Amino acid sequence: MPAPLPSELAYIRFVSVENMMKLVHSIGIETMLKDLARYIEDDFRRWEDFDKTPRVASHSAEGVIELMPTSDGEDYGFKYVNGHPSNTKVGLQTVTAFGLLARVDTGYPELLCEMTLLTALRTAATSAMVARHLAPKQARTMALIGNGAQSEFQALAMRAIVGIDTLRMYDIDPAATRKAVGNLEGQGFTLVPCDTPEEAVEGAQIITTCTADKQYATILTDNLVGDGQHINAIGGDCPGKTELHRDILNRADVFVEYPPQTRVEGEIQQMPEDFEVTEMWQVISGTAPGRVNDRQITLFDGVGFAIEDFSALRYLRDKLSEHPFYQELDIIADPDDPRDLFGMLQRAAPD
Repeated sequence: MPAPLPSELAYIRFVSVENMMKLVHSIGIETMLKDLARYIEDDFRRWEDFDKTPRVASHSAEGVIELMPTSDGEDYGFKYVNGHPSNTKVGLQTVTAFGLLARVDTGYPELLCEMTLLTALRTAATSAMVARHLAPKQARTMALIGNGAQSEFQALAMRAIVGIDTLRMYDIDPAATRKAVGNLEGQGFTLVPCDTPEEAVEGAQIITTCTADKQYATILTDNLVGDGQHINAIGGDCPGKTELHRDILNRADVFVEYPPQTRVEGEIQQMPEDFEVTEMWQVISGTAPGRVNDRQITLFDGVGFAIEDFSALRYLRDKLSEHPFYQELDIIADPDDPRDLFGMLQRAAPD
């Protein structure tokens, strides 16, 4: 007797890279960045509802592979992500990712999706959402130090959410800057390629550092940072990798996502365990101050946290009802009798 066809319970929605790109173009990238920022901000406001744990990381000499789980009691989400800076030398991405969203009450997955593109979007949306709270009012110029795969997303998010219209761009590899400039030409920015970090930060109200090398580095020194600037430091995201001189941290008010993770992976891994930081959810919920004056140096030590990916997965699930760019995967075993998994297997045997 032939095996029965899978029921609806066997299928979950799957968003491939191809469909993710269709979705972004259907919604519009800047609209999607603003939407993601709103979802992330909403989840920061209910931060205490979530399970929180530092990501589970497997480190090697070549890079890192991580799992990032969280739950708000109704949904459970996780992301698989890697970081391998040397991949670009052999034509591979530095970062790849996929994620899953499931129901807590049954444990059944609801959504599986690519998250290489989605992570780039949510990282940029998070940076700009934070900058809206911490950057100087009327900020219009950003120094973008590190012009790799994340740079264009950062630029577009900062324009859509903060109002940035001038980019001063520097990368140790001039080809990366040429790539980023080429991608952003005609998109309404004033683009200023720079030969040094010193030149890039001149006149900038926001400084974004997003380099990829897995090492302690001094991309930004203390003398380059002036009163009133906001630093969006998102490149330091694993043990042994930083971008800022520690003197900058001593001068700035430092804001983080989840201290137990950031103290291991972020810029503040250079500092004592009792180094004072403020959690961004507290600023967003109004229980802690953000920027309080025009001379204050604010620093977002962003390493990426699982709740931001949860927000992105939640957003994607909601949008698929309006934009059906997905496939259905038969991924859940669904026997007629939930106690008879073996019988389902037997009935599927070839004649």
